[in-house]
Amino acid sequence: MQFLWPQFLWLLLALPLLVGLYVLLLRRKKKMAVRYASLSIVREAMGAGQQVRRHIPPVLFLLALATLILAASRPVAVVTLPSNQQTIILAMDVSGSMRAADVLPNRLVAAQNAAKSFIAELPRHVRVGIVAFAGSAQVAQLPTTNHEDLVTAIDRFQLQRATATGNAIVISLATLFPDAGIDLETMQQGRERPRGLSLDADRKPKQEFTPVAPGSFPSAAIIMLTDGQRTTGVDPLDAAKMAADRGVRVYTVGIGTVDGETIGFEGWSMRVRLDEETLKAIAQKTSAEYFYAGTAQDLKKVYETLSSKLTVEKKETEISALFAMAAAALVLLSAGLSLVWFNRIL
Repeated sequence: MQFLWPQFLWLLLALPLLVGLYVLLLRRKKKMAVRYASLSIVREAMGAGQQVRRHIPPVLFLLALATLILAASRPVAVVTLPSNQQTIILAMDVSGSMRAADVLPNRLVAAQNAAKSFIAELPRHVRVGIVAFAGSAQVAQLPTTNHEDLVTAIDRFQLQRATATGNAIVISLATLFPDAGIDLETMQQGRERPRGLSLDADRKPKQEFTPVAPGSFPSAAIIMLTDGQRTTGVDPLDAAKMAADRGVRVYTVGIGTVDGETIGFEGWSMRVRLDEETLKAIAQKTSAEYFYAGTAQDLKKVYETLSSKLTVEKKETEISALFAMAAAALVLLSAGLSLVWFNRIL
């Protein structure tokens, strides 16, 4: 724990002076008690328990003062708090290789079931969008808090050919920043658009863009699940750089066979291999994490882990209010005990 105003801690040196003052007052009371015919009569009247009780309220009050001084010093600690995450984009692979049954009942169904469970566990205020990608990428569901609409979008997935992981990231970013002028077609063609113009139908002016630190955008994140390596579209590392420059974390989830497998789809025979190296690089570049899911149960656990990561976060926070509340509780307890035991406050 650190303190923003550590100079206030010097006030703690005054507490021993208060203890000394308290001892002097006790001695003064003892001298006044000499007027009685016998001190034993006083002790007998008070009892051993009463003598201990008389010190408890002052001790609690002293602790309250110490806690207030700590609060005034503005303590800072790393605490777990609800996340500021407001929008999550699920970018899900719907390429033909997702029909493979090495993950039961098959990769696609396992991914759909895990995604539904993930959505069900999220707080209702978190918006979720769905991006489906294969040879191209498209928004299956714009960000919404309606879980029923999200489940419906996931159930509508149709398998397609090829895998464009980079496109999935670009479309996800365009969904998160609809006014930023992110244009997938321009990136694929490698042409520069006219400065300040978007190729959107409404011709919105492009906002000025200044790169930020990777992972520094707290309000949104992308979760990309895929079972293969990129075969077409934008380079996924270029897309990851775009996400990193906007501070958006891209969590990557690999499902299926790392070593590769031959799968038939619509009369085609294809060799698919999970490109873990690229997925790890995407996650690392955006200050996120990579997860591998070899089974349906593994995939479910991955989504459970992601749910906990995206709904709560550990961060350095000032906790002066907690110390102030503790001090107030100690003062009230001290005064309450004094009233109950001695019919006075301290």
